[in-house]
Amino acid sequence: MKADIYTRGGDTGQTSLLGGVRVDKDDLRVDAYGTLDEMTSCLGVARTAVQDDELCREIIDLQGELIPLMSEVATPAGAAGAASRPTVGVAQVERLERLIDHYDTQWIHTGQFVRPGGAPGSAALDLARAICRRAERRLVALGRVEPVNPVLIKYINRLSDLLYVFARVDEQSAIRTTARAVLAGAGSAKEAGMPLPLNETEAMIQRGLRRAGEIGVPMVLAVVDANGDVIQVRRMDGALIVSVTLAPHKAYTAAIVRLPTEQLAAAAQPGQSLFGIDVNLPKVTLVGGGLPIVKNGVVVGGVGASGGTVAQDVDVAQAMLG
Repeated sequence: MKADIYTRGGDTGQTSLLGGVRVDKDDLRVDAYGTLDEMTSCLGVARTAVQDDELCREIIDLQGELIPLMSEVATPAGAAGAASRPTVGVAQVERLERLIDHYDTQWIHTGQFVRPGGAPGSAALDLARAICRRAERRLVALGRVEPVNPVLIKYINRLSDLLYVFARVDEQSAIRTTARAVLAGAGSAKEAGMPLPLNETEAMIQRGLRRAGEIGVPMVLAVVDANGDVIQVRRMDGALIVSVTLAPHKAYTAAIVRLPTEQLAAAAQPGQSLFGIDVNLPKVTLVGGGLPIVKNGVVVGGVGASGGTVAQDVDVAQAMLG
């Protein structure tokens, strides 16, 4: 016999909790497990969008774990069968903590506020995280008027942290994939066949030193190979301390992205192909003053100049190339 999808039992604005207790549909307990239901559905959207198979399996496992958890929330204390229903335990909280620790090593911590939307999967995971936080608020409110398993609130708190980490892992993975595809389309550097001899890099440094002296700005100058590895760095007397880090980063960025850092800044704006690359890949900078070194149409390295205004840094970097 076919089960009825509609029963008409909720037409008056009430529903049944597990155990048969009738309550209004805006009851705190209904609101709490309904919010958890929203989150599991959002996790389903995330599952269809994330590219990493391992991450996808973790989401599937979480959805399975959330089914009995919603049953626990839908069961008021003292209801028929309440004693036999499973409840969230400390072991499940500890499992989430282990997952957080494992995946937390797989993304680059930027120390910046997150702008959700870097990738379809991460956007859905961030939405699920926000819904999870709302579910936590609903459970805290419910706990003021009815008994709520305190371990359950701990579990939901850890789950929101885990979803945040999942979102960052997926987002940065997607950005790396996009960056590799864009860079591959720009052609590959045949660094093995076109090395940068030390006498050439020294000549670049000397040209940069002369130009920086002419404009009266002490700078740090850097030259890297096609892989972004440093060949030479020179610091002029009086150069800014921050430039010791920034000049090699400019050269590194120009070499691996194969674009002047000023041009990369345009490609990294919202809606562009490399949006977010600077906050998701280490050592990548959008500050002008980094230029690729090109031989016979192939990028074989990069130069970086730092210490003045962007225009002055670009000027000196151009002088380094001759």
